[in-house]
Amino acid sequence: MYSDIEFNKSAFKHGIGEADIRRAIADWIFEDQIDLAYHEDKHLLLGFDTSGRVLEILYNIIDEHTINVFHADKCRKVWRSLAGL
Repeated sequence: MYSDIEFNKSAFKHGIGEADIRRAIADWIFEDQIDLAYHEDKHLLLGFDTSGRVLEILYNIIDEHTINVFHADKCRKVWRSLAGL
């Protein structure tokens, strides 16, 4: 997907570690741009972490090789239903 991943401090706010975020990005099951009032031009990715949990990852694209992750947490129902899970 993307070869370079940058992380905001906020990406770790919910206790999800870098290895789990990287695994979820590598092992994604859903990815799409989202258009929410407070998240313009942001992307949602759902993927499996190192324990097999589905994580929700929010990020923006820096360039064709780099993303900036600003949110990671266990996947909530609202995102699961969007992805048909």
